[in-house]
Amino acid sequence: MTETADDGPEMLECSARGCRAEAAWGLRWNNPRLHTPDRRKVWLACDEHREHLEGFLGARGLYKDTVPVAELLGEADASGTDRP
Repeated sequence: MTETADDGPEMLECSARGCRAEAAWGLRWNNPRLHTPDRRKVWLACDEHREHLEGFLGARGLYKDTVPVAELLGEADASGTDRP
C-alpha cells in the first residue's frame, strides 16, 4: 500500500512481486496449519495478476475466495478495523 504524507492510504497495490498497479481484487486465503478455520488473510491483486495469484494459492490448498476490493473496504469499515 502506498502511503500519503499524512500516513493515510493513497492506493492499495497489487501483491504480485514487482507490480505497483492498483488492486481491484482481494484474494482471501487461509493456511490451515497456522490459522483457525474462520481466519482469512488477504492478498491484493490487479486484473492482470488475479488468475496467477489465485492459482498460486490454490496449488497450495490455501485459496478460499476472491472479492472486489470495495467489498473488503466495506467489511473493514463496518467492523471498525483498518483497511487491508
